[in-house]
Order: sequence, then structure tokens, then C-alpha cells
Amino acid sequence: CASKPARQAPSMRARARRKGLRSAWTWGVHQEEGVGGVVIRAVLCHRNGASPRELWYRPLKNALNRLRKACHQPRIPTVKVIASSVRKGNIIEHEDGQLYAVLSAESFHPGKGTPTTQIDMRRLSDGVKTSVRYKTTEQVERAFVEDMEFSYLYSDGDGNHFMNAENYDQLNVPDDVIGDQKVFLQEGQKIILSIFNGVAVGIQLPARVTLEVVETEPAMKGQTASSSFKPAILSNGARTMVPPHIQVGTRIVVQTEDGSYVERAKD
Repeated sequence: CASKPARQAPSMRARARRKGLRSAWTWGVHQEEGVGGVVIRAVLCHRNGASPRELWYRPLKNALNRLRKACHQPRIPTVKVIASSVRKGNIIEHEDGQLYAVLSAESFHPGKGTPTTQIDMRRLSDGVKTSVRYKTTEQVERAFVEDMEFSYLYSDGDGNHFMNAENYDQLNVPDDVIGDQKVFLQEGQKIILSIFNGVAVGIQLPARVTLEVVETEPAMKGQTASSSFKPAILSNGARTMVPPHIQVGTRIVVQTEDGSYVERAKD
């Protein structure tokens, strides 16, 4: 004989109907064609014939808004790269779907364990900063940015001002984009700004700059160039270590990446 189908538990509406109860409100769902796709609306109608009131079901509304926004905005071109190749100024797409500007990236290679890359970044939409640790071989989505040449003008309370030499447009760059390299900015200096949607997200200074030593210890008798370096203060206020033969007033070449001494200036 044929087996009987499994009996399903009655719904709450069915149980209420058996008890003679009827809800004063009922849900009706219909859909409309709108700009950006299908818009689904939930309509709450009173059984007594009152005017229907239209309510948005929030989770569904939020999902549809995200879908509509994605349909209208072009997809940001990205490429997959390993975490260890990410550099300051890069734009990456995080797991939450938001775009972040990389403020710093440092790789760690412990003697034991998995090598990792620590990335400090700032969300472009609201400026919130966060720090994420990846495996060095883990893949991340890096968005493309446009590199343009600018000239440094000046800095004030509003930020750091640069000018495009081609069209004379000026751009204001906040301090957190420049970081510790701000001390090496010089008036009229040519730099490269990484532009994303009209906003500077990264900066590339010249690899070396020439500065004057304004304060250092005098050379001691018997000291040679091979002796340990001594501290010095440069004309921009930066501190570095210089050879013993470097005196006050000497012009030297330093690396903008870390402020280290390179050589004595030849000019």
C-alpha cells in the first residue's frame, strides 16, 4: 500500500484560523519595475478596508539599495597581488567590499612560523583607520591608481598643498598620506602623487635630497672615517647619523625613505 505523506505542523496562521482568530493586518507583496532593477515592496493592508500603508522591509531594502548602487557605478578595476607586494599608497579592496588606502606595509619573517605582512590602511569612504595582518602569500585585490607629477607649494593648518605643472590645478594632501616623509618636502620639489577618484592617496618623493648640517659634535682627534657615526641635526629639523668628519655647515645627501646618510654633497 502507498505510504501516507508526512504530516506537516500547522502554521501559526492556520492555528489561529482554527481558533476563530483573524489578524487585523495581512501582508501583501508585489513588485514594480523601477530604475536600477526590480523594486520589491511589502504592503500592510488592514482587513477592515482602511487605506493600505506601505512599509519597507529594512533588510530587503538595504540589499536592494546595494544592488542598485552596484548596477549604476562602474566596477573599479582591480588585480590580485600577494600581500607582501603591497606598498604605501596602494589602494586595496578589503573583505568588506570597501576601498582602503595603504598607509604602511611591513613584512615579518620569523625563524619559525608563517611569514606575515602587517598592513595599516585608511578607508576612503569615511577615513576610518584599521590594521590587518595577512600571510605574505595571501592574495588581495589592488585597485589601479593614476600617478601624476606635482610640485610642492607649502603646508599650513589645512594640509599640504601641491600644484600640477601642466594645468596649474592645486591639490591638498593630508599629513597621514605623506607620513614621516613630510620633513623632506622642499619648496618647488617635484613629487609623484597617486590619484584615485580625484583624491591623493599616496606620494613618492625623490629618493635623495641635499640638506645642510646645522648641529653636530666636533670631530675628536684620532677619529677616522671608519669610526662609529655621530648624531647630527639637519636644516629641515630631521636627525640622522653622519661620519665623524662631517662638520656644521656641511651639505650632505640623505635618503628620504629613512633619513639615512648617503654621502657628502658635491655641490
